[in-house]
Amino acid sequence: MSDLTLTWPGNHKVQSSNGDQADSKEVMPAIVLSNEGKRLSAFGDEITVHLGGAETGGKYTLFTDVTPPGSGPPPHYHANEDEWFFPLEGRVEFFLDGSWNEVPLRSIVFIPRGTVHTFRNCGDTPLVQLTHTSPAGFEIFFKRCAEEFAKDGPPDMERIIEISAEHGIYYITD
Repeated sequence: MSDLTLTWPGNHKVQSSNGDQADSKEVMPAIVLSNEGKRLSAFGDEITVHLGGAETGGKYTLFTDVTPPGSGPPPHYHANEDEWFFPLEGRVEFFLDGSWNEVPLRSIVFIPRGTVHTFRNCGDTPLVQLTHTSPAGFEIFFKRCAEEFAKDGPPDMERIIEISAEHGIYYITD
């Protein structure tokens, strides 16, 4: 197994265990201030994308999600992404393994891809969570859904289901 080889300053050259070198030039360090990020609205939630695939070389997406009281997505699973949640404000319950469990603030909830799950704001104030998905792509899914929700009239839920499936997100209706 090779050691990590770095050239400094400038590009990082990473030598893998098979001797290949990967150039990480396209992924640059970033500081994202608290008031920065792309804001999107869909499903009644407001998200702020702090880091997406463009900034992380496709490795992950990091966003803040604000969910109103009583709200949350329907049960679903992701075929493509693992997901982490870090609740910062409000109250939240997660549905896992067939039951609801309230999770204290600043806990970490990890959902591996393929796991049926959901969450809901069980409080009377907005729920604020930091959410991480890996690999990246969730920001594209949410942007496409936000565009549908922004159209006049109620959202076309059949189109939302199609967009979701195109991104490997499937809702459980039983």
